[in-house]
Amino acid sequence: MKKRITLILVCLALCLSWLPACTAEPAEAAAAIVPELTIAQRPIPENEAMDYLKSMGVGWNLGNTFDAEKGDWNRNADEMTVETSWGAPKTTEQVMIALKEAGFSTVRIPVSWHDHVDADFNISERWLARVQEVVDWAIAQDLHVILNIHHDEYQFYPSSERYDESARYISAIWSQLALRFRDYDDRLIFEAMNEPRLKDTGYEWTFNPVIPACQDAEDCLNRLNQLFVDTVRASGGNNTDRYLMVPAYDAAPDNAARDTFLLPQDTADNRIIVSIHAYTPYDFALNKKGTTSFTLNNNAMKKEIVTFMNSVYNRFILQGVPVVIGEFGAMTKGNNLQARVDWTAFYVATASARNLPCVWWDNAAFSGDGEIFGILNRRTGEFVFPEIVDAIITYGGYDKLPAAAQQ
Repeated sequence: MKKRITLILVCLALCLSWLPACTAEPAEAAAAIVPELTIAQRPIPENEAMDYLKSMGVGWNLGNTFDAEKGDWNRNADEMTVETSWGAPKTTEQVMIALKEAGFSTVRIPVSWHDHVDADFNISERWLARVQEVVDWAIAQDLHVILNIHHDEYQFYPSSERYDESARYISAIWSQLALRFRDYDDRLIFEAMNEPRLKDTGYEWTFNPVIPACQDAEDCLNRLNQLFVDTVRASGGNNTDRYLMVPAYDAAPDNAARDTFLLPQDTADNRIIVSIHAYTPYDFALNKKGTTSFTLNNNAMKKEIVTFMNSVYNRFILQGVPVVIGEFGAMTKGNNLQARVDWTAFYVATASARNLPCVWWDNAAFSGDGEIFGILNRRTGEFVFPEIVDAIITYGGYDKLPAAAQQ
């Protein structure tokens, strides 16, 4: 695996091997210690967007839930069964209460819509009402909520050949969501798409800027992001200045840092958030066959984290443009809890120093041979890995860290 892949989210398998990992109840975890770190704040501009990022703190993903898709085995099942079809239990209000009580400030609610629309892309009222119910539970706990279009990759496919249909889908879905949620306050964030890419091609996870197909994909993605912003803004109400998240190709940090990724033009002032995902270093955080070890004296591993965070800090944060790490995490690999806690503390503290909110990817998986990212037992409302949560909360947020030394 080439080194550059470590900065690219390689998470297709999160949804390919969900079932074996999600069906078992979580087991009791061995104890670990949250390390003491001395990472200090980096300078950031003073503006409303930077303050908004501070208010987002750290977050958690309701993964493998509303983002689940139908397969051949449940193609004719009732659409409302999809929520639990990837092994997660039906979401309850207790999930949002548990997040708030633990100290989280943000929840990301990934949603796949293509199994819940008619031929004209009209969303099923039953499905939309259920999503709204969970959004409302989160808002009631004063959480920020990120709502998106998730595993609809074939519906928002970024290529010229499929652009017209992709644009029609983006316009239709976001027109309906914008209207439905237009009166919600700015705790609700809309995210255009999840990890847009040339799915099922050789460039799906390895973007190459000199390849014409990749150049075309990037151009189409810039246009789709612009369409998303224009569609939401045109709906009026609180959507005229709501914070909106847009991804680069794959939502990868190095793709966002490239000059050819363009922020959409906007009628609102500095309300566009760059959406990135990073399971870094890949060999530790996401590669099932990779290392189980991460230590705080491993400068090479730490450098990979610092490098990608600096890339978006330098291009966006220092210019006052907000960025959110919408997915991160390190999967369980046997008895490597201490390594995961050390990694989490360093990762979150390094991000917080640059005012980059982090949102943990929880796929409700606690056992099996799939990718195991679960930290919250949604049936009981208890955290299976409280040390990981402690590391997230301890170092999560710009104001949690010491001020930078005066120059």
